[in-house]
Amino acid sequence: MKKIIWSIVLCNTLLGIAQTTRGISNDVNWTKGWTNFKPKTTEYRESSNLLVGIISQDMKLYKKEVYLLTGTVYVANGATLTIEPGTVIRGDYSTSGTLVITKGSKIVAIGNETDPIVFTSNKAASERRAGDWGGLVLMGDSPTNDFTGRLDFNLEPKYNVYGGTNEDGDSGALKYVRIEFAGKKTKDNKTLSALSLAGVGGKTILDYIQVSFSNDDSFGGYGGVLNLNNLVSFRAMDDDYDFNKGVQCKIKNSIAVRNPYVSDSGKSRCLEVKSYDIASNADLTKKPTNVTASNMTLLNEENNSAGLIREAVYVKENTVFTFSSSVVSGFTQCILLDTKIRADLEDLKKIKPEKLLLNNCTGYIESENSGNNTQLKNWFNSDVFMNDFSKIENPEFFIETDIKKTPDYRLKANQKLTSSVVTN
Repeated sequence: MKKIIWSIVLCNTLLGIAQTTRGISNDVNWTKGWTNFKPKTTEYRESSNLLVGIISQDMKLYKKEVYLLTGTVYVANGATLTIEPGTVIRGDYSTSGTLVITKGSKIVAIGNETDPIVFTSNKAASERRAGDWGGLVLMGDSPTNDFTGRLDFNLEPKYNVYGGTNEDGDSGALKYVRIEFAGKKTKDNKTLSALSLAGVGGKTILDYIQVSFSNDDSFGGYGGVLNLNNLVSFRAMDDDYDFNKGVQCKIKNSIAVRNPYVSDSGKSRCLEVKSYDIASNADLTKKPTNVTASNMTLLNEENNSAGLIREAVYVKENTVFTFSSSVVSGFTQCILLDTKIRADLEDLKKIKPEKLLLNNCTGYIESENSGNNTQLKNWFNSDVFMNDFSKIENPEFFIETDIKKTPDYRLKANQKLTSSVVTN
């Protein structure tokens, strides 16, 4: 049975049980310096060089230049594209500039806290919108359950092959990188994620990456083995993090900031976890999608009663999902389960929401099949999951959420807060 404890509590009590941090790391504001929460007003230099066609031998891009990504540019033939810290690459609107790192090739884009690498729109500051250009696509040779082995993004057939057997595949590195205003629709009306990771292997470095104003998903994982750290998704139109096609993913210390007036009015979530879009297109003998998400902060910026904000996380059938030591603030539900997930031991033991702090959320976990909700309540309300609930307004809950200042999405520490805490 739930018990409600009315008390004045210290925020560091809310941060966890037995000193376990909930939400992103509370040590330092690791988003400071390299991120940009106001890219619509940022002035970038005009482009001085074109990136176009096929890059079939090693190439380096330099900070002193600004590059215009024109059409679909493929890094192929085992080549490595190296990008110097501070370099700006602007995606062309008219040709839907898109950068594709093909299977067997690499990108090494390692910026730093004071000199991040920026992929952005080629439009003037006042005219930039989500979907101004394509995005980044990385393809590798790690396992996927996709029968076709091809990424269906209207890419050249010669270059859209991905997947393999190498779990330790290395497609290079993205570190201290920003991707802004990506996600333009392709000719066949498909929309690219800002950053698509297809069959990318476990040795690929994906750390300190911010995606802002994507017209589709910010981050899309299609098979492969992903180790994702210190990611920021800001005001995406669709999902912040979409995991599919048998991906084996560990994501930690990462943020999703949603705004109800920016996101798609359809089924957009912070996290969407699925093994396939259509079961007949998947090899069900392969591993299902398995996502472990820890120390996440999922935040709805605005109070909204018009039905624009729904669940934070959506989990589909035949997946494994562990969600731990995280903060979810301002959503209708924390987790919504696909109607095909059964309310029995075999299915429910694959889903582990534990040590979560749900703030200003109407609900905890429910199914699209309302007939399963009684069983779900009996299962997930057990003390073993150690989840807590609070009702605290954002300015008192997070250190700073005003993007006109310097956002800091860590929880406030060592401050007394009046709250209603519900312990399962």
